[in-house]
Amino acid sequence: MAASTLFTDAMALTPAGDGVYDGALDEHWTIGPKVHGGAMLALCANAARTEANGEIPGGAGDHAGNDTSGLQPIAVTGNFLWAPDPGPMRLVTTVRKRGRRISVVDVELEQGDRTAVRASVTLGEPEHHVAPLLSYNPVTAVMAPEPPPELAPIGPGHPLGPIVHLSHGCDIRPALHTLAAREGGGPPAFEYWVRPRGVAPDLLFALLCADVSAPVTFAVERTGWAPTVQLTAYLRGLPADGWLRVLCTTVQIGQHWFDEDHTVVDCEGRIIVQSRQLAMVPADQ
Repeated sequence: MAASTLFTDAMALTPAGDGVYDGALDEHWTIGPKVHGGAMLALCANAARTEANGEIPGGAGDHAGNDTSGLQPIAVTGNFLWAPDPGPMRLVTTVRKRGRRISVVDVELEQGDRTAVRASVTLGEPEHHVAPLLSYNPVTAVMAPEPPPELAPIGPGHPLGPIVHLSHGCDIRPALHTLAAREGGGPPAFEYWVRPRGVAPDLLFALLCADVSAPVTFAVERTGWAPTVQLTAYLRGLPADGWLRVLCTTVQIGQHWFDEDHTVVDCEGRIIVQSRQLAMVPADQ
C-alpha cells in the first residue's frame, strides 16, 4: 500500500512513555533525498504541544482543522545538526516550564542513535481573529489570495518537480519569474502559493511553510544544496481554510552564509507565520 500523502498523517505521533514520541516522515516530505527541514520543525512543534497539553491533540478545533484545545507553538527555534533520511523518527521532549499562559518544551528529533534537530518550542495562545494594534503586511500588496491561473503546480514536468517531493502532499505553485535576480537590481522576493492536499491548512502546516521556498541564493545563480543551520519561526495566528501565500526575502547573501525570511499570509490576508533562518551558501558550480 502506498504511503499516505496527507499532512495530518505525517504529523501523527505515538506515545512511547516518559515524554518520548514516535513518528515518521516518508519520501513525500523530502527535498531531494533528505527530509524537509520545515516538516521536521512542524513535527517537533507537535511533540512539544502534545507534551505540554498532556494529551494527543484531536480535541476542539476550528473550521480549518486547527486544534484549539490548549497551548499552541507560538515560537519554534530549531538547530539542524544533520540531514536525516526519510523513515521513522523519535522525538524526545523535556518540559522546561509549564505555566498557564506560557510553557517551554525542548525537543530532540532523533533517527537511529543520532540527533538531527534540537528545537526549543515556546507555547502560548496565538492571536486569532484579533485586529493588531499595528501591522505592516508586505504580502497582500503584491500577492492575490489565490495563485494566478497560469502558475503550474510543482509536479511531473515542472522544473522543480525532480527535487521538491513535498508536491506529493502539498499543492505548491511558485511564481518562477520571481526566483531570479530582479531587473534593475534590488533584493529577491520569491512568491509561492501553498496548501496541503486533501485537508485544510492547520498551524503545523503553516509552520512547514516557513521553510517552503527555494533558497534565495537562486537569485545569485547559486542553486545547489543550501543546508539550513538554524531557523526560528513565530506563529502569529491560525490559518483560514484556503491558500497560504508565502513571500521569501533576504537581507544579505554572503560568501559563506545567508539569511532568509518567510512571511506566510492566509487567504483572509492575516499574517500567520514569520520566520528567519541562517543557511550556508551553495558552492559555485
